[in-house]
Amino acid sequence: MISGNLLRDAFISAANSIANRKKDVDELNVFPVPDGDTGTNMSMTMGNALTELKRMDENVTVAQVADATASALLRGARGNSGVILSLLFRGFAKAFAGAKEADTELLIKALELGAEGAYKSVMKPTEGTILTVARLSAEKAAKAGLSTNDTTLLWADVCSTAQEALADTPNLLPALKKAGVVDAGGQGLVIIYNAILDVMRGGEIVQPKDKSEKPAAATFETFSSVVGDYDAEINFTYCTEMIITKSEKAPDSAKLRAYLETIGDCVVVVEDDEIIKVHVHTNNPGKALEKALQFGSLNLPKIENMKMQHEARQKQAELENKQQFVPAAPEKQFGFVAVAAGSGVEEMFRDIGVDCVVRGGQTMNPSTDDILAAITACPAETVFVLPNNKNIIMAAEQAVKLADRKVCVLQTRTIPQGMAAMLAFDPDADFNTNRIEMTHALERVSTGQITFAARDSDYEGHAIKKGEIMAMDNGKLAFVDKDVNKAAFRLTKKLLKGDSTFVTLIYGADVADETAETLQKQLSTKFSHVEVNLINGGQPVYYYIISVE
Repeated sequence: MISGNLLRDAFISAANSIANRKKDVDELNVFPVPDGDTGTNMSMTMGNALTELKRMDENVTVAQVADATASALLRGARGNSGVILSLLFRGFAKAFAGAKEADTELLIKALELGAEGAYKSVMKPTEGTILTVARLSAEKAAKAGLSTNDTTLLWADVCSTAQEALADTPNLLPALKKAGVVDAGGQGLVIIYNAILDVMRGGEIVQPKDKSEKPAAATFETFSSVVGDYDAEINFTYCTEMIITKSEKAPDSAKLRAYLETIGDCVVVVEDDEIIKVHVHTNNPGKALEKALQFGSLNLPKIENMKMQHEARQKQAELENKQQFVPAAPEKQFGFVAVAAGSGVEEMFRDIGVDCVVRGGQTMNPSTDDILAAITACPAETVFVLPNNKNIIMAAEQAVKLADRKVCVLQTRTIPQGMAAMLAFDPDADFNTNRIEMTHALERVSTGQITFAARDSDYEGHAIKKGEIMAMDNGKLAFVDKDVNKAAFRLTKKLLKGDSTFVTLIYGADVADETAETLQKQLSTKFSHVEVNLINGGQPVYYYIISVE
């Protein structure tokens, strides 16, 4: 049987495990375009449940753990891999509803419901991905359940099957086989499943990697910086500091250090002829003070609860990094939410009628909760959402289920598609007419993107080196070049059709105004029948985003 405490610990360990190995998973991505990356998105999605899980007491049930985890993952889901992961964990919440403990029957049901929900969420499921790994694992669990009622043995079979399914993904997806890698999402799921198994077998919870390095020795001059370094660790609750004015017969301070190391960690003891400076992390600050009195009189003792400070800093950081959207009651019939990166692009969407812009896009996929907050802040009865990135659409669609108003997610995969959809909106038309016309408009736009290769890759017949310039034709790699403007000119020429009349060049943060203006003049001279408009988008990742209509 799986208890609530065990399930809580297993999920915490799984979240820490994927966080520790997110870079390994990211590096499996076949396509070399810099993006949110699978490992990062899965890690951020799982990490959204950590705070809630750590607060649960010892009497928690599997139903409470599963429900809290699924809810947190749904709201924190980022990217397609994050959404699929959240739906797999939703299977636990559905199967464990009302249960105090979980047996093999409930565990099998959880895996089956999770895989079923994940497949249903994808319009065209692709085998050889995380979906395949989840489905085959669930099928194996159902078979294993016929011969065992031991949840640990059952989960061990799940993990071995997941590993086998992962190893087979290159045989199902040619792109993986050519690149010599397994599916990134599937690898992330295997890491999560194995972490759960380790805890079920009695292993300790995996801890986050500690990136800090302790200095070998401390002096008066380095005392403050050393304390700052140690403050990153929270193995004990109380950070205790003091200054001791030494008595005439004060013992050797090495004895104080030795004692403090028995009741805590991160011990720093530095002295001169008159005073001893002390820093220690401990659960017993009173004992530290009492021992210090044997060496002299105390001055300026300070005791701080580091766990409370850490939580406060985390909340503050989240508030500072998170866009603040204020909920608004509907005041009009239609409203709009768009996802965009770059001050110029954001301003452009606002100029054409978007109410709330969620900062995000390539490399920075917003969560379901981020999009939901913007929807709630939109003062309209019906809200159209423009994800403007294929890896954000699923997160936006999850927000629909949580919203307090009618929401329509348009399938915009690029910034130009989002612009075209907005410009096609007719305030005098009804919802269905606008949905149809906006969809038709986004489908008529051709999008070009000039970016750089984030890693070496052999993709679609192109041998690509890290840092080379890549030209994307409606999401597909067109060619590789060495020069940004030459690539943009060549790609625009490729996108232009006989009936094309309008080109918009949106240049990014890494392109100088003069460089972009030069490209505009070159295109206007070469294609005099086409109007070429230039916008300073300020977007990251993409040197140019090109819209051709």
